[in-house]
Amino acid sequence: MKIRKVGVLGCGLMGSGITQVCAEAGYETVVLEVEQRFLDKGFASIEKNLSRAVEKGKITQEAKAKTWSLIKGTLNIEDLKDCDLIIEAVVEDLKVKNEMFSKLDSLCPEHTILASNTSSLTIMAMAASTKRQDRFCGLHFFNPVPVMKLVEVVRTIATSQQTIDTCFEFCKSIGKEPILAKDNSGFIVNLLLVPYLLDAIRALEQGVASIEDIDKGMVLGCNHPMGPLTLLDFVGLDTTYNIANIMFEEYREKRYAPPPLLKKMVLAGYYGRKSGRGFYDYSGEKPVPVDLGI
Repeated sequence: MKIRKVGVLGCGLMGSGITQVCAEAGYETVVLEVEQRFLDKGFASIEKNLSRAVEKGKITQEAKAKTWSLIKGTLNIEDLKDCDLIIEAVVEDLKVKNEMFSKLDSLCPEHTILASNTSSLTIMAMAASTKRQDRFCGLHFFNPVPVMKLVEVVRTIATSQQTIDTCFEFCKSIGKEPILAKDNSGFIVNLLLVPYLLDAIRALEQGVASIEDIDKGMVLGCNHPMGPLTLLDFVGLDTTYNIANIMFEEYREKRYAPPPLLKKMVLAGYYGRKSGRGFYDYSGEKPVPVDLGI
């Protein structure tokens, strides 16, 4: 099946990025939000990314204008009814996701593929809310979407090979590298990454080393581009906390259980870069470690 028109549910950090890369690749793209202010914020992010690309000479003004001509924002779910592929990128709440998928299942023609960008929920838990389980899969993009090349294509026990093949070709057409993952919570990357991040927090809790030295150890000792605590601030401590809870609920293994320090930081509003404070304080010219009283 040929993908011609793409729908995106949500115009937040991930949804706006997915919208941008789809339109840049030449796909007519419709993005749905619940309020105009969320569309405006997402579109401002796309404009910033595209303008920066023009300034750096990566794209022309004509290419930028072409991308915008392919993007349509809407508050009406019925505007997605003629899409060939719809990618969900809304809040990690199974009830919210399933309500939208159930509506789309009734609205869209038989050939439409429904996909979720979830990072931790199982895909089958969403596919079960529809009557097209063979045309339902996971398409897990990574932040920031315009930069990160990877997409995890997630296959449930009911997803058809045609759906997987179509989604692999689609990912390649938007400049991404798809990899195939089984439908388990966390898929491939988060299954391995989340315990590593949580262990870094536990090491800090236990007084193994300072914030700076834990990060420096992994950067210089393992050649990672950033340390785990810096990465947690980038991803968002609230986001990581929610993902860890979902994965612990699925597996009931200690390595996925959020450490007490993570819970306390989230309760305090220490979400990382987006709140200005996490393991580091971002209020000055350079991030400085926060005194967490450990």
